[in-house]
Amino acid sequence: MRIAPSSASPTAGFLRRRSSMPVWLDLAWRVGLVLGLIGLVLLLHWVGRDGLRDNLDNHISFIDVLYFTTVTVTTVGYGDIVPVSPEARLFEALLVTPIRLFVWLIFLGTAYNLFFRNIVYRWRMARIQADLHNHIVVTGFGTSGNEAVLELIARGTDPREIVVIDPSEKALGDAEALGCNVLCGDSTRDRTLKDVAIHRARTLIVSAGRDDTSILITLTARHLAPRLPISIVVRNEDNELPARQAGATTVINPVSFAGLLLAGSTSGRHLADYMADLAASSGQVRLNQRPVMPQEIGGPLSGITTGLGVRIYRGERPIGFWEAESRSLQTGDVIIEIVEQAPPPSTNDPI
Repeated sequence: MRIAPSSASPTAGFLRRRSSMPVWLDLAWRVGLVLGLIGLVLLLHWVGRDGLRDNLDNHISFIDVLYFTTVTVTTVGYGDIVPVSPEARLFEALLVTPIRLFVWLIFLGTAYNLFFRNIVYRWRMARIQADLHNHIVVTGFGTSGNEAVLELIARGTDPREIVVIDPSEKALGDAEALGCNVLCGDSTRDRTLKDVAIHRARTLIVSAGRDDTSILITLTARHLAPRLPISIVVRNEDNELPARQAGATTVINPVSFAGLLLAGSTSGRHLADYMADLAASSGQVRLNQRPVMPQEIGGPLSGITTGLGVRIYRGERPIGFWEAESRSLQTGDVIIEIVEQAPPPSTNDPI
């Protein structure tokens, strides 16, 4: 499911990246190179025309040399004009033959770039899209998006289950190096999100770098996937409400969170450390969300054995561990608990 990196510019419709050189310029330099090689062979044939023989009239004109050059560069010739001197035959063997092969390679490469490559990319894209189920889509691979992907991978998410959308070729190269699928495009467009099978995604992380762009992406995604969990990063507190109204299920303000850590540190130097410990995969503990288990129904939140229960979500209502409702778990409750972080696998463990 990985897409090999290359120089890229935004390409809507394909889970790939194309050359940054415009098609017309790519075609122009190829045509120019072919004409230059033909011109070189034409010049050398004209200089050494005494080594050629025309079987029709025994006279070598410029038109004869031009004709002989084109047929020998593109084919092996027709035998009406032939090299007869040792020098001419050596020139044909050592110079014209390699140029002929090189010209054919240019022709084949041009045909591939202009025609066959789209067929190949469509086929590869169809294969990738068929495998995209319950995946994570990350729109924007700046600082926040990059850190989110790194944290997901650190927590055990297969990079092949992550699709990164970004208009920057450098950002996509970094994401591809991690093993993620990449798409160079505009996430505010329906076509782009459809190409990453947004309707089958597990969740969407929106970190476009601008609040207005992130909110527009959220609106587009919500329109295409009404039940998709969407987490969005906004940097202006005034945009938190519009983000929720656009359909975001989780709104994160990194500035506000940093303020919480700073404020917590004033009450005790270990508080900020513990909050960061809970949030990071490298910590000793982590927060876990899970549905209530059948054997836990009717019992108190404090009685769970999988971790330390700190909150219940009953519908959309949060219930703290100190509230009376937490003394009797009900069907459909969602439990937030603090659990021990599993240690990373030892490098000495057998594979």
